[in-house]
Amino acid sequence: MSSMVRPQRSVISPLAWLAAALAGIAAPTLAMVMLADAPAPLVFFGGPILSLGLMGSGMIAAAIAARLWVGIALALLTAAGLVLLAGALGMSLLPHPVSTVLAFAIAGFSFAARGKLFARSAADKGWWIALFVVAGEAAMLLTAAAMPGALPDWLLVLLPAQWASMAIQTALTGTGTRAASSALIALAGTGAVTLLVARLWPRRWPYALMFSAWLGLSALVWHRPAPPMPAPTPPNAQSEQRLMQPSVGIAQAHAAAEPSVPVVRGGRAIALPPAD
Repeated sequence: MSSMVRPQRSVISPLAWLAAALAGIAAPTLAMVMLADAPAPLVFFGGPILSLGLMGSGMIAAAIAARLWVGIALALLTAAGLVLLAGALGMSLLPHPVSTVLAFAIAGFSFAARGKLFARSAADKGWWIALFVVAGEAAMLLTAAAMPGALPDWLLVLLPAQWASMAIQTALTGTGTRAASSALIALAGTGAVTLLVARLWPRRWPYALMFSAWLGLSALVWHRPAPPMPAPTPPNAQSEQRLMQPSVGIAQAHAAAEPSVPVVRGGRAIALPPAD
């Protein structure tokens, strides 16, 4: 019987790996290229895009291979490739590299753990579940990024993809992942409990533990959210400011070089400043 099941996995593997490549690599790459010429700098979109790449590659790959380390490895490789691409498109260097790598590692572990559970519970169909989960969370994550306020906060705080986005974005444009510690704790906690459920499968009672931990960690993120990100400055405005600075300096130097004009009033000489 086991010899009849193994070929079935090998037949569906090419389609499954294609889905992982599209969701984890192609979609984030397309998003970066489209946003490269946006008014706001690309770094302000890094959290959602990198979170999508980690989730798509890590979760689906772990569900395909039924191995946790495969999902983590591919998630980290995808994140590294996307960071290099973002740098080529003009994104500034990582201000907090250690915090960024830590966010990548914890998010990749959490997403791969869910893929491992899908493989454990649904066997060869586990990657389909992972694909639908990735598509659903990615749709809500991108909607929240493109239209702030369109989705309620209580809904977003339930999404592990949103936790990863918060942690990564804080590392890219904030003070590091310490400010988003609640999101990292939630990602690590859900990943650990998910692995426990996968290990105890087919027992069903651990699912109650997993959902309880998920709700409790969501409440933690709700009560301890990441600090608000700084408002992005459009590149055009930055260039205009840089262009204005030399002009102001030249004008000030020219005014300082002009001699003052003495005027005699009431027997006293008064030096008037030069006219503008």
